[in-house]
Amino acid sequence: MDEQRVKLTVLGITFSQVQAGAYALILSEEGGNRRVPIIIGTPEAQSIAIFLEGLHPPRPLTHELFLSFSKALNVSMKEIYIYKFEEGVFFSELRFTQGDKTITIDSRTSDAIALAVRSGAPIFTNENIMKEAGIIMEDDFPEELETEIEPRKPQHSYDSMSLEELEKALNEAIGMEDYEKASKIRDLINKKKQNLS
Repeated sequence: MDEQRVKLTVLGITFSQVQAGAYALILSEEGGNRRVPIIIGTPEAQSIAIFLEGLHPPRPLTHELFLSFSKALNVSMKEIYIYKFEEGVFFSELRFTQGDKTITIDSRTSDAIALAVRSGAPIFTNENIMKEAGIIMEDDFPEELETEIEPRKPQHSYDSMSLEELEKALNEAIGMEDYEKASKIRDLINKKKQNLS
């Protein structure tokens, strides 16, 4: 039985300030002001960002495939538990139920979070990890958090497009599985819609 459990939610993804070419996944303590930054690679950041941005790939990605496979076997994801922090690395478990049976599988934390956001499974850690790796934030910092996974670049070719043309370009980018481009186009669509409202 895990003691002093702390529930976490995904706050967002930002560029890592300590490791070039990596991203920081920010988890937030539910009902508290502590944050836990977890360094993840570009593919993992992309997988999480795709879901957070509401993009729908035409074919299932690895994490969707895993959940579909689990569902086909009547296995439900119960929770994600980040149980250890050692030498800068977080260790996690996937906890499933199948009838009255509980199944625990070791997982990279980035994969565990990608599955959690898709399945709606809660994310937990323990108080010891929060004390060791948690950062106290007095205020949220939404301007620093990005779900896109590449730096913003000028979108001159898209700026002159109508909303209808942008929606078409978005669908084409998703169809080609170019999720980085799709993310940028979606941001521009949202910006144009805000300007119209």
